[in-house]
Amino acid sequence: MKIAKKTKSVIVLLAALCSNFSIGAVRAESLYSESSFRPLTADNKAFRIGDAVTVQVLETSSASTNADTTTRRKNGVNADFSLTRNPNITAGVNVGGDFDGGGRTQRASKLLTQLTVSVIAIQPNGDLQLAGEQILYVNDEEQRVKLEGRARPQDISDGNIILSTRLADARITYVGDGDLSERQRRGWWRRFVDWLGF
Repeated sequence: MKIAKKTKSVIVLLAALCSNFSIGAVRAESLYSESSFRPLTADNKAFRIGDAVTVQVLETSSASTNADTTTRRKNGVNADFSLTRNPNITAGVNVGGDFDGGGRTQRASKLLTQLTVSVIAIQPNGDLQLAGEQILYVNDEEQRVKLEGRARPQDISDGNIILSTRLADARITYVGDGDLSERQRRGWWRRFVDWLGF
């Protein structure tokens, strides 16, 4: 009898506790973050937003254009008039023109640098959108290299390096600012005279 009473009191106590405290749903969680998980045999390539990628910029361009134009034009008009009382009147008009023109344009540029950029977005097809900037100061001259582009994961080497020639939609900007760069710019009066065509 006493055991039955004790059992009954324990059940009542448990029922009271359950009514006072709500028991939350039990859920299972993974032991690792699937977004950042990488197998032990995986390489160190960038694959998510925020990862760093080293870009070797090896850009060389050369262009040359030649143009030569020559035109010749010659027109002639002759007329003779004969009158009985006056001597013959002769009139003539000759029109001629020559034009010779030529031009040559030649440009060559070379940029070799290396900078590390970040993955800022991942395209639906898996391509990585890269962007970054590097600023150097040499003798009070600011040298700024800015790079944007889209890279395929398979173009990134095992050492997490990609060549700039393998970037799609690449935009590479190299700008220098300082006394040396300022001396290379034309003065405002020279630009104004050039704008007038003198």
